[in-house]
Amino acid sequence: QVLLVESGGGSVQAGGSLRLSCTTTKSIYSNNCMGWFRQAPGKEREGVAVAAIGGVFTDYADSVKGRFTISEDNAKNTVYLQMNSLKPEDTGMYYCAAKWGGCNRVTGSPQDRTGFAHWGQGTQVTVSS
Repeated sequence: QVLLVESGGGSVQAGGSLRLSCTTTKSIYSNNCMGWFRQAPGKEREGVAVAAIGGVFTDYADSVKGRFTISEDNAKNTVYLQMNSLKPEDTGMYYCAAKWGGCNRVTGSPQDRTGFAHWGQGTQVTVSS
């Protein structure tokens, strides 16, 4: 049973924008840490952004700071990732995930996956130059 469902991926040219959505159940969403991760071909899955649901903490990988924004809609149990000024190196499969408790800072490495127990199936983002 898939408990997190992502949508919004697609193909854009460099400089374009996309907004990803991730909807989950209330029990998974509430008072937990929601995160976005990405996996490029041949590379490990790495952290992109996290948000503490019900709190004010958000954090981003250095590679996306100033371009990506994570936000929440608590009424819909949904977290978004607004991606602006997209670059070809942003290409990859983007995954939403949830973990119990608080968020840690994002390092942009595979270690960011620690503690995230629930994962979506991913949505593909392709940025062409």
